[in-house]
Amino acid sequence: MVDQRLQVVAVVMGIIMALATAGGGSKPSGAFELEEATVDAIQLGFRNGTLTSAALVRFYLDQIARLNPLLRAVIEVNPDALAQAARADAERRRGASGGALHGVPVLLKDNIATRDRLNTTAGSLALLGSVVPRDAGVVARLRAAGAVILGKANPSEWSNFRPVESGWSARGGQTLNPYVLSATPCGSSAGPGVAAAANMAAVTLGSETDGSILCPSSANSVVGIKPTVGLTSRSGVIPITPRQDTIGPMCRTVSDAVRVLDAIVGYDKLDAEATGAASKYIPRGGYTQFLRVDGLKGKRIGVPTVFFQGKHGATVIKDLDIATNFTDLYDKETLLMNAEFKLSINAYLSDLLHSPVRSLSDIIAFNNKHPVEERLKDFGQPDLIAAEKTNGIGARERAAIRRLKEISANGLEKLMKEHRLDAIVAPNSDASSVLAVGGYPGIAVPAGYDKEGVPFAICFGGLSGYEPRLIEMAYAFEQATRVRRPPTFKR
Repeated sequence: MVDQRLQVVAVVMGIIMALATAGGGSKPSGAFELEEATVDAIQLGFRNGTLTSAALVRFYLDQIARLNPLLRAVIEVNPDALAQAARADAERRRGASGGALHGVPVLLKDNIATRDRLNTTAGSLALLGSVVPRDAGVVARLRAAGAVILGKANPSEWSNFRPVESGWSARGGQTLNPYVLSATPCGSSAGPGVAAAANMAAVTLGSETDGSILCPSSANSVVGIKPTVGLTSRSGVIPITPRQDTIGPMCRTVSDAVRVLDAIVGYDKLDAEATGAASKYIPRGGYTQFLRVDGLKGKRIGVPTVFFQGKHGATVIKDLDIATNFTDLYDKETLLMNAEFKLSINAYLSDLLHSPVRSLSDIIAFNNKHPVEERLKDFGQPDLIAAEKTNGIGARERAAIRRLKEISANGLEKLMKEHRLDAIVAPNSDASSVLAVGGYPGIAVPAGYDKEGVPFAICFGGLSGYEPRLIEMAYAFEQATRVRRPPTFKR
């Protein structure tokens, strides 16, 4: 890990300092190919008649059939995916298509509800056969954009709120890293990250509470956008905590991720408070306008030393420290998660049209009745049990909320405002907790591979609503470095 941090520092120093005063690289050219196809290339194929949605879906279904027995990235495929693709092709022939995602297959993390023949289970056998009342808010937006719902991707079960091995669920088994099979795929959005990396879908959606997009994106050499909390709706998503949960794209390129982000942001009456508050951050004209190869020019970027664990922080502006003590961040975050998970999961379960379980206590009892399938001997369920013992938001929880707000205000917010920073940069998902407790955005971008071939990334993080400038920097960095390569499946 230290070796990776030093490599990230070298990349940051070598690229950002050069691009701060100059433009980036040129865009690649080449013939259209299904393997590694971008959203732009797919749409070009649709327009010039060299590709259909049905052919694209068949390609990804073949990829899943070939690779999933090894990688375990996909829990189930949508039996209606080909029919949706055929409908998109018919719309295109009538001239009725429009938008970057029309006819494009999307894999969803298995905590994102779909009102169709797919299950939504967070990887748990306890929710198998449950029936959701409606599509999740982000799924409704994807359907409105004409996207094809390809299937569900494997999460760490209950989004790692048991916890379990990263990328393992009772339904999906153990997801493997496609670059080095023995390396962690990280989680909890392991399946989406691996599926995107291994060309099992055009684009994928994950969710993050603390690191669950940024970490698997870093580990699997894909781009992950963790949006400002409330920028994307959480309605219909199996929850952990409304203070931190957010839904975002995990794709092979920054451009693809941004096109997905454009499609899924916006107000949702079923997540009214959060989406209403964050809607002010959505720029007129959307986010694709910030895909600029000179996006690092003139930016002020800090690399806080705390994220390099005692190493001298490589800095673009000056040595920076987050000038607040946040050694108690994890304890406060955990205390709140326990209480908020119980409230949130019970509310989610009560809204289901049918479910084998109706409460957190039912889930715990189900696991106890199925110890082999749920691997209780290996993982137990300590987080679930701790959450069940809570009794709502009381004095301790309110004090924890105040403390986390204080950590954010006196920490990252103060640092960025005092130094007029556009972003901080950290290795992989090392800044995830600081970003999580403040509801702040981050973008992970592939930055290289270690001597074993394991991917690593850099994360551009900022304050709420900083997505435009983070996209500019992430895109410029990606275009200048072009380090991402397809998986090697090294044993």
